[in-house]
Amino acid sequence: MTEGSPLRKMLVGFDGAVNYALPMADGPVELAPFLGKNFKVRATGVLSCCSCGRRVKKLFAQGFCYPCLVSAPEAADCIIRPELCRAHLHEGRDPEWEAAHHNTEHVVYMSFTGGVKVGVTRSTQVPVRWIDQGAVSAVIIARVPYRQLAGLIEVDLKRLFADRTNWRAMLKEVAVDHDALQEARTKARNVLREDLQQYFLTDEAPLDITYPMLAYPPKVTSVNLGKVPEVGGILLGAKGQYLIWEDGRVLNVRNHSGHHVEIG
Repeated sequence: MTEGSPLRKMLVGFDGAVNYALPMADGPVELAPFLGKNFKVRATGVLSCCSCGRRVKKLFAQGFCYPCLVSAPEAADCIIRPELCRAHLHEGRDPEWEAAHHNTEHVVYMSFTGGVKVGVTRSTQVPVRWIDQGAVSAVIIARVPYRQLAGLIEVDLKRLFADRTNWRAMLKEVAVDHDALQEARTKARNVLREDLQQYFLTDEAPLDITYPMLAYPPKVTSVNLGKVPEVGGILLGAKGQYLIWEDGRVLNVRNHSGHHVEIG
């Protein structure tokens, strides 16, 4: 059995339009040359932890072995729930890692992926985080010195706004809606807790994002490589962390982190 390369989330470049590459063992493979052509992803059956690299029979979350799921800082609860972060208190699963990644400037943003959502990311991850979520437009609404503060703002705004992306809606052709973003930003400022108002921003300009899509299938079906080890056909493009084929099958690359594959 061929071992293949372990999947990781797609690499992105951005110059107004998004460019994608798959990080394979022999180096990044640009996707642009495959658009409109036959492109196949085949899982070899080998699994390895995206944190420690250990070969395993089962992966958890987005590519972790069980020991790393419960101990690695990349899999801590505050990744999903930033309001739980303790980095600013010099605490966490790995205080040194937390200091470098979470005790640093974060932003709260609003993005449009077919609907408005609120989210949190490190300043250095803009606009990568927005691209990973398939946003066609996004705007920063707050800057804070560490992750937990961003999480508190997000939690307060989740009373009115979604914090998750509807992936089916995102994978349709979505028109930019600056009015929706502006209305949401205004509403957010009006309802945000008084003690968090000092971090709110009103003068940031939205960023529009264009994806490498030849067309959009009318209906999409998600592929699980653990159940269907091969997916292929005419590649229409990529959006968010999804590869999209002409027949409507889509593959969430990030969710398959740790699955070893061959491509071509």
